[in-house]
Amino acid sequence: MSDERLKQVSAIRRAMIRPELGAICGTILVFVFFFMIAGDSGMFSPEGIQNWGVVSAQFAIIAVGACLLMIAGEFDLSVGSMIGFAGVVIAILSVQWGLPVWLSIIAAFMVCMALGALNGFLVIKTGLPSFIVTLAFLYILRGLTIWLSILTTRQTIIGGVKEVAEGDPLAWLFGGVIFKGFFQWLGDIGVIDTFTRGSRIGQPVVEGLPMLVIWALALIIFGHWLLTKTRFGNWIFASGGDAQAARYVGVPVNRVKILMFMFTAFCATVFATCQVMEFGSAAADRGLLKEFEAIICVVIGGALLTGGYGSVIGAALGALIFGVVQQGLFFAGAESSLFRVFLGGILIFAVIMNTYIRRMITGER
Repeated sequence: MSDERLKQVSAIRRAMIRPELGAICGTILVFVFFFMIAGDSGMFSPEGIQNWGVVSAQFAIIAVGACLLMIAGEFDLSVGSMIGFAGVVIAILSVQWGLPVWLSIIAAFMVCMALGALNGFLVIKTGLPSFIVTLAFLYILRGLTIWLSILTTRQTIIGGVKEVAEGDPLAWLFGGVIFKGFFQWLGDIGVIDTFTRGSRIGQPVVEGLPMLVIWALALIIFGHWLLTKTRFGNWIFASGGDAQAARYVGVPVNRVKILMFMFTAFCATVFATCQVMEFGSAAADRGLLKEFEAIICVVIGGALLTGGYGSVIGAALGALIFGVVQQGLFFAGAESSLFRVFLGGILIFAVIMNTYIRRMITGER
């Protein structure tokens, strides 16, 4: 009698059950589609690539955290509110209280990751679904953000961050631009357009690579490495696949899940800090609906809603699809509200595809 674990699987079947397959196909189709309808609109010029690249990076930062948490079998619906909360904390501490920006950023990370740990602790100790616990925190954090903002400034938008962040060693890590010399050279040789008038005459329209994109790439690489090359990655899969069975073989399921909630909060704070440094202000309504967009990116990337299966690369491709579609509609001159229609349609399609993949893996009918 042959061991089922030694069963030969064809290359086609292995490819079909890869979580990234749908996202790879979707990415190719989206690029081909917009190249056909908006290829001459500037969408694929250096400036256009920067536009949808930055938007995709924003989605990717929060999608990485959501992906690892969903593979571990949990959801975090407080991500969007966490983004607004983290931004307001940084602005209040630096602008209103006069603390150094670097210290304000560190404090925001510590507070938000502590709240992420609290989310995980409540899910583990109460046995409530993470959907319910984090939905409650979605409202708690949003209300707390508005209250803190009004209490300290009597308004929901706090400006002045850019001025106090001037020369700060940590602020640049979230709001700076790298490879300026290389992009200036590209402008000098005519690869990138340069300004022809004004105070920036001769400078390239795309001055460099934003740190937001670097953070996205770093988190994608780290998340993929953690998930596929480490024992902890196996623990993440096991915790989401069958938590009780994982406990029986010694996997610290509770610790894994709490750490994943903390990592999701970390990603949300990275996103918030980059936004605050880019705009020079914090707003209490920042991050609205980002939790759902992050989850949709992960689902498009092939993760199962039931946990135990997924890919960080797939989630990153889902974020890329989002960014290209959102900006592609603008370049094509289409109504921007169609983006929401796309979100709904692609979510239904992705869930159907993922259900089909799960049945292929488990042999269900």
